[in-house]
Amino acid sequence: MTDATRIPVDPESEQRLAGQDLTYRLIDPASDADAEAFLRADARGFLGEEPSADLVAADRAGIAERRNIGVFEAGTPVGTWPVATVNSWVAPLTVPGGEIGMWAISAVTVSGTHRRRGIARALLEGELRAAASAGVPIAGLTASEATIYGRYGFAPAVPVARMTVDTRRAGWAAPAPIGRVEYVEKEALKTTLAAVHEVARTQRSGQIAGWDRRWGRMAAVEPGNSSAAKVRGVRYTDEHGHTRGVMVYTLEDVPGDFRFAMSISLLAAVTSDALTALWGFALQHDLVDRVIADLRPVDDPLPWLVNDPRGVEVVVHDHGWLRILDLPAALSARTYRAPLDLVLRVDDPLGFAAGSWRLTISGGAAKTVPAESGAADVILDVGALSALYVGGVSAVQLRAAGRLEATAEVAASIDDAFRPAQAPVLGIWY
Repeated sequence: MTDATRIPVDPESEQRLAGQDLTYRLIDPASDADAEAFLRADARGFLGEEPSADLVAADRAGIAERRNIGVFEAGTPVGTWPVATVNSWVAPLTVPGGEIGMWAISAVTVSGTHRRRGIARALLEGELRAAASAGVPIAGLTASEATIYGRYGFAPAVPVARMTVDTRRAGWAAPAPIGRVEYVEKEALKTTLAAVHEVARTQRSGQIAGWDRRWGRMAAVEPGNSSAAKVRGVRYTDEHGHTRGVMVYTLEDVPGDFRFAMSISLLAAVTSDALTALWGFALQHDLVDRVIADLRPVDDPLPWLVNDPRGVEVVVHDHGWLRILDLPAALSARTYRAPLDLVLRVDDPLGFAAGSWRLTISGGAAKTVPAESGAADVILDVGALSALYVGGVSAVQLRAAGRLEATAEVAASIDDAFRPAQAPVLGIWY
């Protein structure tokens, strides 16, 4: 994978911000003052509490392997808080049939004192140009606001489900799998999370690799988890003693009723037995009337594991956003379920993927070459193409929304080719 820390700042964004007396530069993670200023500005940008010294120290270790950028008033000394932040790294993104290097973007903030000055535009476009210059074919992010990133060519490509279960109504119908569910101490929970996720992420498109700080915070063995004292974890081991699933959760008292609500932070399973066993543990837990789990795949079988599926409320929402940069490289990195031969005309205001392209799929593999001028079978923008990429969004649906021009038959044939065996998912934030 490309080492993002070796990629310099984008000169176009640097020049654009310099015109406003703003300095756009890399943060030095080896500098106490520079790293702490970046992290405190990031916390402020996301409306978080002032981080403690322990949290700053832990997060500083977490950003050491990332490409961290700050925007500063010109001439301010090192240690001054930046007025805007962003960081990035190259992560493996699972796609049907394999994986691809993705420019992961995080920590995007602009101070409330510097809004509407084009700083966010400089940050995002600068990240995309940096990724393209490094030969990374796709970028991705998770978004706290859904209205910002479409203008840069991103699109919600990995929808997920938030499930809220009334356990008394839903009941439980599935037989108990062979194997056992057991509690896991927090130190072991961290390593179990990392190990299970690393296997599970290869089974569905849309997932990315985790990192040490993510699992340490989730398991509440590192600073930064506001519910640390309430965190519990269980794992499922099969009949051979192999760990096949893990779940992290907290319990909240329902006032005046001595009943509880369970919030699942992460449920990762690499077999159907593990998934069934962990769901069964949650829904049959003593004194628990409600179970809430977000970031679940939209084809999660839970409604079919209970007596009354109306006890399971499922709300689908956006989560993983993607943006294709190198169209031939991105399309050739995944496999397909049906043949296809058509010409795409792609509009990309930033120019990365723009043009007419002949896409030929045979034997599950794609070849994409520039097409001669002429009629196109499909006309769409780069956001719509990015939405289709891992198979989580339907071309038929995009056509109905006016985001894709094609016949109904062509749109259906795209779905036949692009749809993976299982719905994509992204089980973490980044």
